[in-house]
Amino acid sequence: MKESEDIIVRQATTADLDALEELEQKCFATPWSRQSLEEDMTGNSLSTYLVAEIDGRVIGYIGLWRIVDEGHINNVSVLPEYRRRHAASALIEYMFDYGTTIGIKNYTLEVRVSNEAAIRLYAGYGFKPAGIRRGYYTDNGEDAMIMWRIFDPVNDADSEDIGRAANPDAAQSK
Repeated sequence: MKESEDIIVRQATTADLDALEELEQKCFATPWSRQSLEEDMTGNSLSTYLVAEIDGRVIGYIGLWRIVDEGHINNVSVLPEYRRRHAASALIEYMFDYGTTIGIKNYTLEVRVSNEAAIRLYAGYGFKPAGIRRGYYTDNGEDAMIMWRIFDPVNDADSEDIGRAANPDAAQSK
């Protein structure tokens, strides 16, 4: 468990499924169903879910799939009334700490190209654009920006060629 001011981050359990479903409904235009969340949480050995709590209430979550030494962040959400209180940052930082313990070196995610706040947040954690998935979001056909955070053992920083390193076809999709 990790605390950041009054935010507690911990591993999610099936007891959190109602709260995760509420987050999905309030935060996403095309929310995952409770059943999908439960199947991923309990039936996918590569998935990890973390929740952020304030005063015992789940106010955010992050989902991660581990694929060899890469982490695919499938969702980050915080209830609208709790945004700008560093819950997403607490979730990301805890996820990085956890990822280190299971051998994750590089991370990827997709984000709506219009979600400037999320893009800035991820950039602040070393994620860089690596390409575009055209028409990725089914609710309105919006594009997704693919972002990668690549571990650089020499400089402990991201390389300028992150897009080509993470996705050889990125040059064509930019």
